[in-house]
Amino acid sequence: MRQDLYAPKTMPMPDLLRKSQVVQGLNDDAVAKSLALNGRNILTNQGTPSLFVTIREVVTEPMFLLLLVACGIYIGIDEIAEAITLGLALLVVSGISVYQSVRSDQALGALHELTQPKAQVWRNGVLNAVPVEDIVVGDTVLIQEGERISADGVIQEGSDFSLDESILTGESVSVTKSVGEQVFAGTTSTTGSATITVNAVGKQTELGKIGHSIGSIKSEKTPLQLQVNQFVIRMAWIGIFAFLLVWAVNYYRSGNWLTALLFGLTLAMSILPEEIPMAFSSFMALGAARLSRMGVLTKQPQTVESLGSATVICTDKTGTITQTGMVVRQIYDGTSQRLVPLLEPRNALEISSRQVLAYARWASENEPFDEMEKAIVTAFASVDPTKTVDLFPMVQEYPLDGSPPMMTHVRQSSTGEVLVAGKGAVEHILVVCHPTPEMTEQIRKVTLELSTQGLRVLGVARGTYQAPNFPKLQDDFNWSFLGLVALENPPKANAAAVVRAFNEAGIRVKLITGDYPETAQAIARQVGLQGAETLTTGEQIMNMDDATLRLEAAKTSVFARMFPEAKLRVVNALKQNGEVVAMTGDGVNDGPALKAAHIGVAMGKRGTEVAKQAASLVLVNDDLSSMVDAVAQGRRIYQNFKKAISYIVSIHIPIILTVAVPLLASWKISNLFSPVHIIFLELVMGPTCSIAFENEPAEKGQMQQAPRALTSSLFAGSELAWSIAQGFGIALAVLGVYFVFMRQNQPAGVIRTLVFSTLVLSNIFLTLVNRSFTLSVFQTLWTPNKTLWLMLGITFCLLLTTLFIEPAQQLFGFAHVSLTQFGWCALAALAGVGWIEAFKASRSRGLSTAVVQH
Repeated sequence: MRQDLYAPKTMPMPDLLRKSQVVQGLNDDAVAKSLALNGRNILTNQGTPSLFVTIREVVTEPMFLLLLVACGIYIGIDEIAEAITLGLALLVVSGISVYQSVRSDQALGALHELTQPKAQVWRNGVLNAVPVEDIVVGDTVLIQEGERISADGVIQEGSDFSLDESILTGESVSVTKSVGEQVFAGTTSTTGSATITVNAVGKQTELGKIGHSIGSIKSEKTPLQLQVNQFVIRMAWIGIFAFLLVWAVNYYRSGNWLTALLFGLTLAMSILPEEIPMAFSSFMALGAARLSRMGVLTKQPQTVESLGSATVICTDKTGTITQTGMVVRQIYDGTSQRLVPLLEPRNALEISSRQVLAYARWASENEPFDEMEKAIVTAFASVDPTKTVDLFPMVQEYPLDGSPPMMTHVRQSSTGEVLVAGKGAVEHILVVCHPTPEMTEQIRKVTLELSTQGLRVLGVARGTYQAPNFPKLQDDFNWSFLGLVALENPPKANAAAVVRAFNEAGIRVKLITGDYPETAQAIARQVGLQGAETLTTGEQIMNMDDATLRLEAAKTSVFARMFPEAKLRVVNALKQNGEVVAMTGDGVNDGPALKAAHIGVAMGKRGTEVAKQAASLVLVNDDLSSMVDAVAQGRRIYQNFKKAISYIVSIHIPIILTVAVPLLASWKISNLFSPVHIIFLELVMGPTCSIAFENEPAEKGQMQQAPRALTSSLFAGSELAWSIAQGFGIALAVLGVYFVFMRQNQPAGVIRTLVFSTLVLSNIFLTLVNRSFTLSVFQTLWTPNKTLWLMLGITFCLLLTTLFIEPAQQLFGFAHVSLTQFGWCALAALAGVGWIEAFKASRSRGLSTAVVQH
């Protein structure tokens, strides 16, 4: 290959960027000393709570305090056995709460480790990825485009380095930084790369000084969190009112204020649904841990609840829908005006065709990270392996810029020969090259032909300049058009299946890419994207008013030639349409749209630190099928939480009514239950709702259902009505047993035994029935859930213990009952819960009939 192919002209050069020297960085001893002197690189102490903090939170819960007061009352009325039992039970209940809290905290701690960003740091002469929290003063850190700076430092070397300092200054315009200048933690690299020496970490950084209160800022609660908190607060007020009422009635009748206080506390304990907050935190934390094992990292556990609500997913193309790697397939030679296929093994190219590929290579990074540039480098190396990048070191770089963008590299050989190579969007290349109208039309025709085949097309140009200085802007070189490079980026093998899975789940997929419209639509058709024929470009979006954009965003499936502002407008328009939007992205420019989406999804391998920080989810393996799994898990978790809530609300109603109705209705035997009985039921209900239901597998057909509304409430409408109906059904059965055996003049001990047995058996049956709101219990019996069966087995064994072990029987105030009487309890419990199965069966038949008629 001729030398002038690479160096068409010899020109005087501006000052060269100084070459990087070998960097040693700190050694292990120096790191340890710096750490001891300056501390860790953290702004706030937001690690996993200590065991002491967890215990303190548990012992300040209302239920714990009520039990503590009940213990004191038992001691006051000289019921030492009951006091000791309640004290032991108090320890058990607290232990369960502490265990659940620690388990959730461990899951969140593990998640924090996985999602913690890392920085490239030289230590002991080696460049390693180090957690940003472990950066120390004196470290030498490499900052690349798209990375967030993790500590204050001074630039030692830089190449076209600029920063977004808006987090500190409020100015959104990037600031160019030179060697010797200070950079600050929290700012973001927008172009180029740099090496910095750290001079402040953690609270000593500028961000730490002005943002010391960051740790005290609480993240906004999700709608479901607010619902849970509001419901618990309402129930607490009801409990206070009921407590005062029962205390007053009992005191009026007995004149004993201490005993009256004990029965008032019993009712208050039965009303307070303290299992709900525990269940919520457990479900979210453990759900996030499950997702992490599937390769989906959640930045906040609460994100789990919104996954089941996603109605639209806006996905980028390259590396998400299409394969990560790319291959150069064709070259358009501007000199001969011919399309030249690049075959395997590489065919011999004419000089002008090789020139197109050579300049595309020189316009790429020396060690590219972009897949297109990697493909260009590979193709050029196969055409002429003797020509390496060392022949023409880079002396000036103009970064990717413009809309649509292009980039330029200026290189110089050891003999002083200079070349200026540019590549980028064909539209931009045509603007700077000014070809004849006829040639422009031909280039656009070829570009359209290649794009329609699904190929990605780049323009390539050669530049010259007036010595001695380079122009300030890359567009100001004197450019001449060389040709086009067409790269193939075929869809991933599973892309069509992923799109189909989203469609079946009622989630619409929209393709948002910076690529050509024809390329985007070709890929959309290949993966079976619904509405692939609908297309809108970024420029068209920016020219629309908000009302028009909302209509266009709703009906369009392919968005091409997109840029950050256009992506953001589309996401906001979809949100205004009432959609729950998930958005995937990997670059710096995707940050605003990722942040604006309800569910921002960053790529774990290709994603920049900016994208990962802006997103709420990270796909570790850059595989969109993981997002399908995440949505399925989100729906399973929400559905199981709904079952747990329904169970909690339902089982509390009969407990409350069993305590309150006999007293307020002046039954001759009232006040059957004491805090000992309530704490037994709490021991049963807590693990059942927060452990057993959390382990329940997903129901079949879950991913064929429409997404739930993000604003749907667990504590209103049909959901609450269903739970209340279940609770009243059980209450009728329990109070029926109570009333019948009371009318038979059975002793209080016998009635207490039978009523309590009916309540516990109802709890077991309710748990089985609530495993599904649609499937029969005979179908769900075969669904595996070892934890649930363990919980039910323990519950039944504890009941038998209180019935047949003498000390426990005396403690609970129980009496011996016949097998026949116990059988009536079981039948009553079965009837109180069984009607739910009959209702499910009739509803299922009704739905089947409606489908047939339709």
